Amino acid sequence: MEPRVFYKGHRRSEAGNQEVMVCYEPDAGRIPLLPDRSQNIRNHSPNGFDWGYFGSGPAQLALALLLDVTDDEKISLRHYQDFKIIIVANWGDDWMITPKEILGWLDILEPQVLEESLCPKPQPKGQGRK
Repeated sequence: MEPRVFYKGHRRSEAGNQEVMVCYEPDAGRIPLLPDRSQNIRNHSPNGFDWGYFGSGPAQLALALLLDVTDDEKISLRHYQDFKIIIVANWGDDWMITPKEILGWLDILEPQVLEESLCPKPQPKGQGRK
């Protein structure tokens, strides 16, 4: 049985740099979602993640979540601000979201692009990259 994966946030203080975990159930543990990868693409918040408002910390979290789920910079950059406004800015102190929920949100916006990004078509033999 494959573990259930979800993202979980818990507000530790009002000072920013909130903890976000990638959790695996049952009993497969949890690891922190770090802002580094998303900051290397677009650094909105040197202080890390936050949520519940329309600022730089929520933008960094939105970009990091989309990147982690899709592994596609173009799709993530195209939609993270909308994801921030519609989803991340509305979270309270504690929240949870699954990759499936994130992909469902993206699928409404860009079904073809998302499908191509997550399920690349095999290249015919002899037509690989040159």
